[in-house]
Amino acid sequence: MLRVLCLLLAGLLLLAGCDREDAQARARAADPVPSNLPATPKSFETAKRQLLGEVYRDRRVDFYCGCRFDADKQVDAAGCGLEARSNASRATRIEIEHVFPAAQFGNFRQCWREPREFAECTTAGGRRLGGRECCEKVDPVFRAAHNDLHNLYPVVGEVNGDRQDYNWGMLAGEQRAYGRCDFEIDAGERRVEPPARIRGDIARTMLYMAQTYGFRLSDQDRKLYEAWNRQDPPDSFERERNRRIRALQGNANPFVGD
Repeated sequence: MLRVLCLLLAGLLLLAGCDREDAQARARAADPVPSNLPATPKSFETAKRQLLGEVYRDRRVDFYCGCRFDADKQVDAAGCGLEARSNASRATRIEIEHVFPAAQFGNFRQCWREPREFAECTTAGGRRLGGRECCEKVDPVFRAAHNDLHNLYPVVGEVNGDRQDYNWGMLAGEQRAYGRCDFEIDAGERRVEPPARIRGDIARTMLYMAQTYGFRLSDQDRKLYEAWNRQDPPDSFERERNRRIRALQGNANPFVGD
């Protein structure tokens, strides 16, 4: 009897291992061939510099709240009716946001989950890099996606921090926490409702990232983004932004068009 139980346990462990390997294989199969990746900036610092200095050189307006900011990345909160929720210093500065959160496309990658498994992710002094740093160093797909200008937007720092890696969606009611900024977050549901004026921009960014890098979207999310894409078509600046990014990294977002 004991022998039978041991054999059954061994079989279950083998199946579990196969399931994990199959999942990893599917994840790898979804990745583009590295030679076909967009020529995105080599570092996040370069990406931020190009985004603010070239893409937004003559349009210093934050994406989420519509607040103007200056060359020092200081936000004109009074001009847009922005109010800090709890972090006044972060609410006055601009940060660069991943609309498709890096944590969402990093979490399933081994370099993010197990950086200790990569020798390159331990410094000469013995410090182990975190998952994001490790993936930027050893994973060309993650690095390209992480630094892709099509996925990066200037936003108010506090709103960026509060958004975390929550999913996009619709929320009941109009519970605003940032003054006139129409950006609503439900931490319990881990969901964020953006202003109607940028829902199409967000949808086209999410669809682009899924298509370009093989990142998976649920059927529900894909339907939502397709609806937002129809309801909020590209405006003149979104098309100009697309052209500027194409000039910098060699590819356009096909969901935006010229």
